[in-house]
Amino acid sequence: MFTINTPITLDLESDEKEEDYVEPKKKKPKKNVFYGLKTKKRYTQKGSGDRKTYELFYVLKEYEEPDPYVRDIYWIDYRRGKIRSEGKVDKEYGAILHGPYKKMQGDQVLEEGIFYKGMKHGRWVRYDKNDLLVDKEKYYKGWPKESLVSYYDQKREKMKEIIPIEYGEKEGYYYYFHKSGKVAVKGEYKWDYKVGDWVEYYSSGRRKKIIRYSKDPFDKQSSPYIFKEWNRRGKLVYQRR
Repeated sequence: MFTINTPITLDLESDEKEEDYVEPKKKKPKKNVFYGLKTKKRYTQKGSGDRKTYELFYVLKEYEEPDPYVRDIYWIDYRRGKIRSEGKVDKEYGAILHGPYKKMQGDQVLEEGIFYKGMKHGRWVRYDKNDLLVDKEKYYKGWPKESLVSYYDQKREKMKEIIPIEYGEKEGYYYYFHKSGKVAVKGEYKWDYKVGDWVEYYSSGRRKKIIRYSKDPFDKQSSPYIFKEWNRRGKLVYQRR
């Protein structure tokens, strides 16, 4: 198992002698461009008086399809006037967050981090009203750095399994892949428990089975059960009624 990490990069320097070297002029960074993508600055506000909080952030100028494997995609819902991470992104009345994010109360920073195409990325921190650090978490394109990843090959190119780990517990979307790269199993964890529908797939990509769990992770009364099952040709062979 490996934890989520940023790709390794190599800095290769030439051994050739440099003569009459003229340092090129440094280009000014493009305004509101992050990871090569153009953005627009936005904000929200909530509350009143001394309790009023602000969220300062950027959104993509042009819509980018979210990563289907990441559960929490953050976007601004203009109709509700707030940032959401649930539901499908409304292309007409919403926009995906991308770039620096900061939540403030007056001059006090409460939370800050950066988004990459709607996904938390890099270092995220939260502070209390006394400017004391209360939480710190690292992400890589939506995946907490604690998440466990296994591969079929030593080169770590053919992904086998992703176990989402946050604060030491399973939290988020789980995936298991066939050697071909197609999804074999997918489901969701909340508070270390399986919730909702877990779907198994044949290597062809057709659905094989749906196992239904309670949507409430703390529901001790319900037991998981097979809801539907198909044969390899896609014919439904079982459905619980």
